[in-house]
Amino acid sequence: MNAVEIIQRKRDGGALSAEQIRWVIGEYAADRIPDYQMSALLMAVFKVGLDAAELAAWVDAMLHSGDVLDFSHVAAPKVDKHSTGGVGDKVSLPLGPMVAACGVAVPMMSGRGLGHTGGTLDKLETIPGFRTALDPPEFRALLARTGLVLAGQSETLVPADRRLYALRDATGTVESIPLISSSIMSKKLAEGLDGLVLDVKVGRGAFMKHPEESRTLAETMVGIGRSYGTPVRALLTDMNQPLGAEVGNACEVVESVEVLRGGGPADLVEVTYRLGEEMLVLGGVAADRAAARARLQGAVASGAAFEKLVEVVEAQGGDPAVIHNPSLLPVAPHHHEVPAARSGYLTRCDALDLGVAAMRLGAGRERKEDAIDPGVGLRVLAKVGDPVEKGQPLVRLAWADSRRLAQALPLVERALEIGEERVAPPPLIHGEVS
Repeated sequence: MNAVEIIQRKRDGGALSAEQIRWVIGEYAADRIPDYQMSALLMAVFKVGLDAAELAAWVDAMLHSGDVLDFSHVAAPKVDKHSTGGVGDKVSLPLGPMVAACGVAVPMMSGRGLGHTGGTLDKLETIPGFRTALDPPEFRALLARTGLVLAGQSETLVPADRRLYALRDATGTVESIPLISSSIMSKKLAEGLDGLVLDVKVGRGAFMKHPEESRTLAETMVGIGRSYGTPVRALLTDMNQPLGAEVGNACEVVESVEVLRGGGPADLVEVTYRLGEEMLVLGGVAADRAAARARLQGAVASGAAFEKLVEVVEAQGGDPAVIHNPSLLPVAPHHHEVPAARSGYLTRCDALDLGVAAMRLGAGRERKEDAIDPGVGLRVLAKVGDPVEKGQPLVRLAWADSRRLAQALPLVERALEIGEERVAPPPLIHGEVS
């Protein structure tokens, strides 16, 4: 096998054999193919795509590049959820505890931020002491003990994807249906799940900008799950404007705790409950969505969901005090408000521009080695369809570096438009795939 020949074949539109795919993924995972060659292959796949046979081989090669987890010792049904990534998408943080409190084990394996989208691991690591790096034995033990694990990939679990994930972020090859679907599904199939619920984002702040693209991505992942005997359901959810109010890291943890306390923005709460319904139905602990929602609401109202988050934070080495008192989490030292230029109705609250603005502030990564500032971010104070008055604050930025603030402000201002006529906000749920 020869890496250059494989790159050239895919670059020129040719199909790779299963043997070539297994070899190149295995060699890269073993650090015998350099980043620059894999970057070239990723760009070729980005441009040309993978056919069905290539995609099946790619997923299989990644899945078997390391360990596969065995959760047969956990009696409860095992159901996970994964989001394709969005702006302000902190759903995993309240959802995992809510579902686990209802009797479904949730081995939630999450990732870091990609481009303008936030990452669950980055948010969790704003909690002092919280460990997201768990080896497989500890992961298995914690799942049996708490019913919920919030962690990243171990060094030995799908190592090919862990490396490719960071490389895609740094090489402009994120928005590819074969690469997104293989990344997500290889990790999820390695968990030995009884079911998987996918939150496939669609819109300006998503990697899939159009409903047709997001549906294709959802159908691709549902099909991969079916081929491995894993039931998968997908919701197509809106990402034309940020989800919830907070965009950042520590601030999104604060908002997640609000949801578990029975509050939080209505759009975030609804998407969280809808995904939770699907998880409980797939797990067999609720007969239908109505029964599932009642159980989830009961877990929040009783405090069981909140206490589950406290239990998991403590089990993974974090300081539970910040969950009881989120004001202890990092907060940037300075704030700046962007006011409405005139009165009217907010007609645009662009998730992409606001996501990039948060990244410019330091809440995300432009390069894979960049450090994240946990305390910076922005709060969206008005959404599409809301009436606004001239001078009313529309976005509040939390910043630490004046140079970064200067880079972020034009994007925030561009993200917001005010019109004379009210427009309806986009629907939260664009469709379902199963």
